[in-house]
Amino acid sequence: MFAIPEQFSATSKANFEAQLALFNSLTAKTFEGVEKLIELNLNTAKASLEESNAAAKQLLSVKDPQEWLSLATAQAQPNTEKALAFGRQLSAITSGVQAEFAKAAESQIADNSRKLLELLEEVTKNAPAGSENAIALFKSAIGNASAGYQQFTKSTKQAVETIEANVNNAVTQFAQPAATAAKAAARTAKK
Repeated sequence: MFAIPEQFSATSKANFEAQLALFNSLTAKTFEGVEKLIELNLNTAKASLEESNAAAKQLLSVKDPQEWLSLATAQAQPNTEKALAFGRQLSAITSGVQAEFAKAAESQIADNSRKLLELLEEVTKNAPAGSENAIALFKSAIGNASAGYQQFTKSTKQAVETIEANVNNAVTQFAQPAATAAKAAARTAKK
Protein backbone atom coordinates (compact mmCIF):
# COMPACT_ATOMS: atom_id res chain seq x y z
CA MET A 1 0.00 0.00 0.00
CA PHE A 2 2.87 2.38 0.70
CA ALA A 3 4.57 1.50 -2.58
CA ILE A 4 2.22 3.67 -4.66
CA PRO A 5 3.05 7.01 -2.96
CA GLU A 6 6.74 6.14 -3.16
CA GLN A 7 6.37 5.37 -6.86
CA PHE A 8 4.60 8.69 -7.45
CA SER A 9 7.28 10.50 -5.47
CA ALA A 10 10.10 8.86 -7.41
CA THR A 11 8.33 9.52 -10.71
CA SER A 12 7.70 13.15 -9.78
CA LYS A 13 11.34 13.62 -8.84
CA ALA A 14 12.54 12.01 -12.08
CA ASN A 15 10.07 14.13 -14.06
CA PHE A 16 11.26 17.32 -12.36
CA GLU A 17 14.89 16.44 -13.06
CA ALA A 18 14.06 15.69 -16.71
CA GLN A 19 12.23 19.00 -17.08
CA LEU A 20 15.13 20.86 -15.49
CA ALA A 21 17.53 19.17 -17.92
CA LEU A 22 15.21 20.09 -20.81
CA PHE A 23 15.05 23.70 -19.62
CA ASN A 24 18.85 23.85 -19.39
CA SER A 25 19.20 22.33 -22.86
CA LEU A 26 16.67 24.75 -24.39
CA THR A 27 18.35 27.69 -22.67
CA ALA A 28 21.72 26.63 -24.08
CA LYS A 29 20.21 26.26 -27.58
CA THR A 30 18.61 29.69 -27.26
CA PHE A 31 21.91 31.27 -26.31
CA GLU A 32 23.62 29.52 -29.22
CA GLY A 33 20.99 30.95 -31.57
CA VAL A 34 21.36 34.43 -30.08
CA GLU A 35 25.15 34.19 -30.42
CA LYS A 36 24.77 33.26 -34.08
CA LEU A 37 22.35 36.16 -34.66
CA ILE A 38 24.70 38.62 -32.96
CA GLU A 39 27.65 37.31 -34.96
CA LEU A 40 25.65 37.57 -38.20
CA ASN A 41 24.56 41.12 -37.40
CA LEU A 42 28.07 42.23 -36.38
CA ASN A 43 29.67 40.71 -39.46
CA THR A 44 27.01 42.24 -41.69
CA ALA A 45 27.35 45.66 -40.08
CA LYS A 46 31.15 45.56 -40.32
CA ALA A 47 31.12 44.48 -43.96
CA SER A 48 28.44 47.05 -44.77
CA LEU A 49 30.45 49.84 -43.18
CA GLU A 50 33.60 48.87 -45.06
CA GLU A 51 31.74 48.56 -48.36
CA SER A 52 29.90 51.85 -47.82
CA ASN A 53 33.19 53.65 -47.22
CA ALA A 54 34.71 52.15 -50.35
CA ALA A 55 31.61 52.95 -52.40
CA ALA A 56 31.50 56.53 -51.12
CA LYS A 57 35.16 57.02 -52.03
CA GLN A 58 34.53 55.65 -55.51
CA LEU A 59 31.47 57.86 -56.01
CA LEU A 60 33.34 60.94 -54.79
CA SER A 61 36.19 60.30 -57.21
CA VAL A 62 33.86 60.24 -60.23
CA LYS A 63 34.05 63.28 -62.50
CA ASP A 64 31.29 62.48 -64.99
CA PRO A 65 27.54 62.15 -64.13
CA GLN A 66 27.21 59.21 -66.52
CA GLU A 67 30.08 57.43 -64.80
CA TRP A 68 28.50 58.18 -61.41
CA LEU A 69 25.18 56.65 -62.52
CA SER A 70 26.96 53.61 -63.91
CA LEU A 71 28.91 53.12 -60.70
CA ALA A 72 25.83 53.57 -58.48
CA THR A 73 23.90 51.06 -60.56
CA ALA A 74 26.75 48.56 -60.45
CA GLN A 75 26.74 48.75 -56.65
CA ALA A 76 22.98 48.13 -56.37
CA GLN A 77 23.10 44.50 -57.53
CA PRO A 78 25.66 43.25 -54.98
CA ASN A 79 23.80 45.07 -52.20
CA THR A 80 20.55 43.33 -53.15
CA GLU A 81 22.28 39.97 -53.23
CA LYS A 82 23.85 40.62 -49.82
CA ALA A 83 20.48 41.56 -48.33
CA LEU A 84 18.98 38.34 -49.69
CA ALA A 85 21.90 36.31 -48.33
CA PHE A 86 21.43 37.95 -44.93
CA GLY A 87 17.74 36.96 -45.00
CA ARG A 88 18.61 33.38 -45.86
CA GLN A 89 21.19 33.16 -43.07
CA LEU A 90 18.73 34.65 -40.61
CA SER A 91 16.10 32.14 -41.69
CA ALA A 92 18.57 29.26 -41.35
CA ILE A 93 19.50 30.30 -37.80
CA THR A 94 15.91 30.65 -36.64
CA SER A 95 14.90 27.39 -38.34
CA GLY A 96 17.78 25.59 -36.65
CA VAL A 97 16.80 26.83 -33.21
CA GLN A 98 13.15 25.95 -33.85
CA ALA A 99 14.14 22.45 -34.97
CA GLU A 100 16.19 21.94 -31.80
CA PHE A 101 13.25 23.08 -29.67
CA ALA A 102 10.86 20.73 -31.48
CA LYS A 103 13.26 17.80 -31.18
CA ALA A 104 13.75 18.40 -27.46
CA ALA A 105 10.02 18.77 -26.86
CA GLU A 106 9.22 15.59 -28.78
CA SER A 107 11.83 13.66 -26.83
CA GLN A 108 10.55 15.02 -23.50
CA ILE A 109 6.91 14.25 -24.30
CA ALA A 110 7.74 10.73 -25.48
CA ASP A 111 9.82 10.08 -22.38
CA ASN A 112 7.16 11.46 -20.03
CA SER A 113 4.44 9.39 -21.74
CA ARG A 114 6.54 6.27 -21.47
CA LYS A 115 7.26 6.89 -17.77
CA LEU A 116 3.61 7.64 -17.05
CA LEU A 117 2.51 4.42 -18.72
CA GLU A 118 5.17 2.47 -16.79
CA LEU A 119 3.94 4.01 -13.54
CA LEU A 120 0.35 3.24 -14.47
CA GLU A 121 1.28 -0.38 -15.20
CA GLU A 122 2.99 -0.63 -11.82
CA VAL A 123 0.02 0.94 -10.04
CA THR A 124 -2.42 -1.38 -11.79
CA LYS A 125 -0.60 -4.38 -10.37
CA ASN A 126 -1.56 -3.20 -6.88
CA ALA A 127 -4.96 -1.72 -7.79
CA PRO A 128 -8.02 -2.98 -5.99
CA ALA A 129 -10.43 -5.28 -7.77
CA GLY A 130 -13.06 -3.45 -9.83
CA SER A 131 -10.84 -0.57 -10.86
CA GLU A 132 -9.98 -2.08 -14.23
CA ASN A 133 -12.44 0.15 -16.12
CA ALA A 134 -11.06 3.34 -14.56
CA ILE A 135 -7.51 2.27 -15.32
CA ALA A 136 -8.41 1.38 -18.90
CA LEU A 137 -10.10 4.77 -19.29
CA PHE A 138 -7.01 6.54 -17.91
CA LYS A 139 -4.72 4.56 -20.25
CA SER A 140 -6.96 5.46 -23.16
CA ALA A 141 -6.87 9.15 -22.19
CA ILE A 142 -3.07 9.07 -22.04
CA GLY A 143 -2.91 7.33 -25.42
CA ASN A 144 -5.31 9.87 -26.96
CA ALA A 145 -3.37 12.80 -25.52
CA SER A 146 -0.13 11.36 -26.88
CA ALA A 147 -1.67 10.81 -30.31
CA GLY A 148 -3.07 14.34 -30.28
CA TYR A 149 0.31 15.79 -29.40
CA GLN A 150 1.98 13.78 -32.16
CA GLN A 151 -0.57 15.09 -34.68
CA PHE A 152 -0.07 18.64 -33.41
CA THR A 153 3.71 18.26 -33.72
CA LYS A 154 3.37 16.88 -37.24
CA SER A 155 1.07 19.75 -38.26
CA THR A 156 3.44 22.30 -36.71
CA LYS A 157 6.40 20.83 -38.61
CA GLN A 158 4.45 20.97 -41.85
CA ALA A 159 3.46 24.59 -41.18
CA VAL A 160 7.07 25.58 -40.44
CA GLU A 161 8.28 23.81 -43.60
CA THR A 162 5.59 25.59 -45.63
CA ILE A 163 6.56 28.97 -44.17
CA GLU A 164 10.25 28.32 -44.90
CA ALA A 165 9.42 27.28 -48.47
CA ASN A 166 7.29 30.40 -48.94
CA VAL A 167 10.05 32.65 -47.57
CA ASN A 168 12.63 31.02 -49.85
CA ASN A 169 10.24 31.33 -52.79
CA ALA A 170 9.61 35.01 -52.01
CA VAL A 171 13.35 35.68 -51.74
CA THR A 172 13.93 33.97 -55.08
CA GLN A 173 11.11 35.88 -56.73
CA PHE A 174 12.42 39.15 -55.32
CA ALA A 175 15.98 38.42 -56.42
CA GLN A 176 15.08 37.79 -60.06
CA PRO A 177 13.39 41.16 -60.74
CA ALA A 178 16.05 42.97 -58.71
CA ALA A 179 18.80 41.39 -60.80
CA THR A 180 16.95 42.18 -64.01
CA ALA A 181 16.39 45.79 -62.95
CA ALA A 182 20.04 46.21 -61.98
CA LYS A 183 21.19 44.81 -65.32
CA ALA A 184 18.78 47.08 -67.19
CA ALA A 185 19.98 50.10 -65.24
CA ALA A 186 23.58 49.16 -65.97
CA ARG A 187 22.83 48.92 -69.69
CA THR A 188 21.06 52.28 -69.58
CA ALA A 189 23.98 53.88 -67.76
CA LYS A 190 26.44 52.61 -70.40
CA LYS A 191 24.49 54.22 -73.26
